[in-house]
Amino acid sequence: MASPQIRIPATAYPVERFTLPNGLRVVLSPDRSAPVVGVSVVYDVGIRSEPEGRTGFAHLFEHLMFQGSQNLEKLAHFRYVQGSGGTFNGSTHLDYTDYYEQLPSNALERALFLEADRMRSPRITEENLANQIAVVKEEIRVRVMNQPYGGFPWIKLPPVMFDTFPNAHDGYGSFTDLEAATVDNATAFFEKYYAAGNAVLSVSGDFDVAEATRLVERHFSDVPARPAPDRPDFSEPDLTAERRDSYTDERAPLPAIAAAWRVPNPITDLTGYLPYVVLAEVLTDGDASRLVERLVSRDRIATSIGGYLGFMGEPFAVRDPTALVLSAHLPPGGDVDKLLTTVDEELSRLANDGLSAEELARVQARIATHLLRDDDSVLNRALHLATYEIQRGDAGLAGELPRQLGEVTPEQVVSAAATLRPQRRAAIEVIPGGDQ
Repeated sequence: MASPQIRIPATAYPVERFTLPNGLRVVLSPDRSAPVVGVSVVYDVGIRSEPEGRTGFAHLFEHLMFQGSQNLEKLAHFRYVQGSGGTFNGSTHLDYTDYYEQLPSNALERALFLEADRMRSPRITEENLANQIAVVKEEIRVRVMNQPYGGFPWIKLPPVMFDTFPNAHDGYGSFTDLEAATVDNATAFFEKYYAAGNAVLSVSGDFDVAEATRLVERHFSDVPARPAPDRPDFSEPDLTAERRDSYTDERAPLPAIAAAWRVPNPITDLTGYLPYVVLAEVLTDGDASRLVERLVSRDRIATSIGGYLGFMGEPFAVRDPTALVLSAHLPPGGDVDKLLTTVDEELSRLANDGLSAEELARVQARIATHLLRDDDSVLNRALHLATYEIQRGDAGLAGELPRQLGEVTPEQVVSAAATLRPQRRAAIEVIPGGDQ
């Protein structure tokens, strides 16, 4: 008798939504269980929005947003958050940029003031721009140029898979492009993309909804109204023949390979997309997963392998086109062709022999556990609410995802595996420096 399909309930976090007259969308999710709040502002601009000749600009501008604002001198944002016992940061992604704070709940108004002030007018000066160009260049040196496997695979693989500049270029940026950036460029970028109508503010944690609404209106209502820019169409046709490339990494101690296949549009076809999220976990999540068991434990042709959706590992915060990515490190002298052939064999075995309800239930339980644990943090919850709202107009998806993933069937996962064929694959190989 077949085991029943796993039932994962939706979470019950309350979600309140409204829009200010200037176009700013607001999401509130109260949770009085601990005296902490998470505040996030997400702007609908990321690496794919950068024009040619401005590689790395979205990330550079994220840095500029911390260099003071209309009523605050440089470093004041840092002092006010940390002086309240809070933490803060920002990050740049393929399709959005976020800024966030986690603070004691009695500092909520302070966080709202800080975010509103830089949404209104960051300090874009020659001095700040030059300083942050130097900071970003040093980050590239440390994280990409002088680190083993730097940029692998999120920078190295997209140019193999994609043809258009938005999808294929290096989001960290070239030094030439960064050094060419001007104050006028930065000001134009702010005016176009950092409009209230192109952002979502979310607050999660210990607050009263009526009071939080009053504070949001107090601090954000006078931010000038500017409409969201038209979003370009970044779509590209799927591959019809395998693409392979390689490069030598002088600092890499072992060979590595990453492979990717296009997947359904995560925004417009979530039902078709979710089986690939589950499939990545079936293949690589834990010692009992199919590729870990075969490649690492049994055949020993890989020392590690991981699988995930999206080049930056963000399965539910990315637009189309995106991909299922497998990334593996091999032992000294490892054979990447043998590894890819073995991956193909395992995908064919899954497509032909099927997936048991028991194996699927185990994987779905692990996925749900990760999602639920991640959203335990009021800051993570605020970030997820904002990104789902800005990309899908549906902040409530944060509570629905565990349940929807639990409804994926064995047949859907098997069908997804059947699409991962060599002729649809892009792959990038890392050759250790000593193997030239």
